[in-house]
Amino acid sequence: QVQLVESGGGLVQPGGSLTLSCVASGSISSIYTMAWYRQISGKQRELVAGFGYDGGSNYKDFAKGRFTISRDNDKNTMYLQMNSLKPDDTAVYYCNAVIKSSYDHVWGQGTQVTVSS
Repeated sequence: QVQLVESGGGLVQPGGSLTLSCVASGSISSIYTMAWYRQISGKQRELVAGFGYDGGSNYKDFAKGRFTISRDNDKNTMYLQMNSLKPDDTAVYYCNAVIKSSYDHVWGQGTQVTVSS
C-alpha cells in the first residue's frame, strides 16, 4: 500500500509563489510514476505535471514556464514549485501515484491553493 500526503497549499497573491510537497510512504518500490493534478471548483480534475516512466517530466500547457516538478528520492518526496500564480490557478492540488503491478491510481487528500488579492 502507498500513502500520499500533500502540504504547502495556502493563500497567495497574484504573481506570488508556492511550493507544494507530497510525501510518499508505504510500498514505495511499487510506484511506477507520480504526478500532480488539480481540481478547480466545478470542473474535472486535470493533470498539472508529472514524471514519465523514463523519469522525464511533462507539463500541461498552462503550467509550462511557471511550474516546476521535482523529487527527492532520499526523502520520498515530490514537489511542485509554482511561480507567477494567477487567480485561475486556484484549486485543490492532488498528488498522484500509479502502481506498477495494477496501474491503480493512489491519491493524496489534496491541498488547497487560493490565489487572490
